[in-house]
Amino acid sequence: MAHWLVKSEPFKWSWDQQVKAGPKGTHWDGVRNHLAKLNMMKMKKGETGFFYHSNEGLEIVGIVEVIREAYPDPTANPGEPWVWVDFAAVKPLPRPISLKEIKATPELARMSLVTCMRLSVQPVTDEEWARINRMAGLPDR
Repeated sequence: MAHWLVKSEPFKWSWDQQVKAGPKGTHWDGVRNHLAKLNMMKMKKGETGFFYHSNEGLEIVGIVEVIREAYPDPTANPGEPWVWVDFAAVKPLPRPISLKEIKATPELARMSLVTCMRLSVQPVTDEEWARINRMAGLPDR
């Protein structure tokens, strides 16, 4: 099963708002980057991802689960290929992991968050997933 990282600016959509959405979750919208869209199209129901606060905070704050796979973005102009994916909050990280910490961790030097910082939806390798979970105080799973 794949892992992901999704970014949101807290003033637009925060971890607290994601949690308040409850088990029904919410759609991930506003993606207008083709690589991010392709990543969303690869997501499978049940896969997990890190929820990252961008611009403010610059840290991974929680874990989300894909509850609905990619479907057409109803706000897109006709003929545009954009998609939404639905996520539900799983749990907060016991200790948020900052971008500064990630950059200072040699095992995470190739993580997309470091190498493709502007990409809003990114893959996370199994090794990166396990390392960040350990750093946050969670078991590897």
